Amino acid sequence: MIWSKEETLPRHKLSELQTERLKETVARVYANVPFYQRKFAELGITPEDITSIDDIAKLPFTKKQDLRDNYPFGLFAVKKDAVVRVHSSSGTTGKPTVVGYTKADLDTWNEVMARVFTMAGVTSEDTSHNAYGYGLFTGGLGLHYGAETVGATVVPSSGGFTSRQLMLMKDFEATVLTSTPSFALHMAEAAVAEGYDIQKDFKLKCGIFGAEPTSLGLKEEVAKVWGIHYCEIYGLSEIIGPGVSSNCFESKDLHVFEDHFYPEIIDPKTLEVLPYGEKGELVITSLTKQAFPIIRYRTGDITSLDRTPCKCGRTHVRMKSVMGRVDDMLIVNGVNVFPSQVEHVLSNIEGITLNYQIIADKKGYLDKLEIMVEVTENMPLDSIGQLESLKKKIQHELLNNLYINAEIKLVEPRTIERSVGKAVRVIDKRSHS
Repeated sequence: MIWSKEETLPRHKLSELQTERLKETVARVYANVPFYQRKFAELGITPEDITSIDDIAKLPFTKKQDLRDNYPFGLFAVKKDAVVRVHSSSGTTGKPTVVGYTKADLDTWNEVMARVFTMAGVTSEDTSHNAYGYGLFTGGLGLHYGAETVGATVVPSSGGFTSRQLMLMKDFEATVLTSTPSFALHMAEAAVAEGYDIQKDFKLKCGIFGAEPTSLGLKEEVAKVWGIHYCEIYGLSEIIGPGVSSNCFESKDLHVFEDHFYPEIIDPKTLEVLPYGEKGELVITSLTKQAFPIIRYRTGDITSLDRTPCKCGRTHVRMKSVMGRVDDMLIVNGVNVFPSQVEHVLSNIEGITLNYQIIADKKGYLDKLEIMVEVTENMPLDSIGQLESLKKKIQHELLNNLYINAEIKLVEPRTIERSVGKAVRVIDKRSHS
C-alpha cells in the first residue's frame, strides 16, 4: 500500500518539486531568521543564487550547537502566535534545543507518519499500542497522530509499566506495537515470565520501531519472538521528529520522504558531498517546514544513500540503517545523551569531582547506564548515609535534567584511570554489530 502520490513521483518531477520547495524555504529563512541572514552573508549568497535543487551545496550547514546558541526561539521563521506546539530535548548547558510547529507543520508530520504506518500495512481496521514516551520528546505524539491519520485506533500507553502494557495489548487486541526495539524484546521476556502464550494471547501483526541503534540480530529477534513484520523508522526532532524515513515490505533500507526532507551524505571531516552509495554523515534540509525550517542540518548519523528503484514502486531515495555516530553521543533506551551533558549536571553537585566515566551496557534487552564518579578529597567514604544521599542526589539530577536513569558508583579520588590526551569518558559495552 502507498499513502500518497508524491511517494511515486518520477525523479524529474520530484526534482522539480524539490527545487520549488527549496527556493521557498531559502526565501523564508533569509527573510525571517537572522542566523541564516548572517550565514548567507558570510558565504556571499542570496536567495536569488538558488535556482535548482542542485544549488543546495552553496548553502551553509546547521549544527546542533546553533540551536543551543539561539535558544529558545531564535531559529523560528514565524511569529510566536503562529506556533501551535513546541518540543524540546536536553542540551549540554542545561538549556534544551527547542523546535516548533505551525498547524501546517503538524499536518506535514501527520502526512509523513501516515506514510510510515501505511508502509507497515496499518489501516483503519488496526489497533496501535503506542509504548513510546509522551511529552517534550517527539516520539510518542508523532506515532500517536500518525496512527490516527490512517484511521487506526490508538492506545496511548507511553513507556514503562511492563505488566500493564502486556495486559492492555492482550485485552484491547492490539495489532500494531510502536516502541523502541529493546523495550519490545523486554516486553516479550516479561510476557513469557508472566505466563502469556505470545502467539495465542496477542494479535500483533507488525511493529514500528526506532529511536536507538539496533543490530540486525536484535531486529530479527523482535520480529521472531512476537511473530510480526518489523518496520524501522528514522527521525530526529530538529527535522520534524519520527517520520523522516521508514522501510517498506520490499526493502530493509529506509525510504527518505524526499518531497519534505532533502538528504545528502558528506565527509564529516572535509564537508565534501559524497556520491550515492558512499558512507558518510547524513545531512538533511527541510523543504516544507514553516515554524522551524532548517538548512543542511548535520545529523551526526553515519549512513549511505541508494537511488536504485525499489520494487514497492516508491521512487524516493533509500538510506541504510544508521551505522554509527560521528560524535560521542550515546543513545540510551531511546534518549540522546552526550558526556558533556552528564558533566554539566555533575559540575553543579558538591562533594564530587569531574573525574568520571560513563559505562553503557545491556541488562537483558534494555540499556543499562552506570556512572563512576570520584568524590572529593574531603568526602568521608565511611559515612554510608552521606554517600547514599549523594548518590540519590546525582541520580535525581540526571533524571530531572537529562531524563536518564543511571546507577551511580562513587569511588575514591584518583581511582579512575587517567589517559594521555583526551579522557576516556565513555565505555560502551553494547554490541551494535
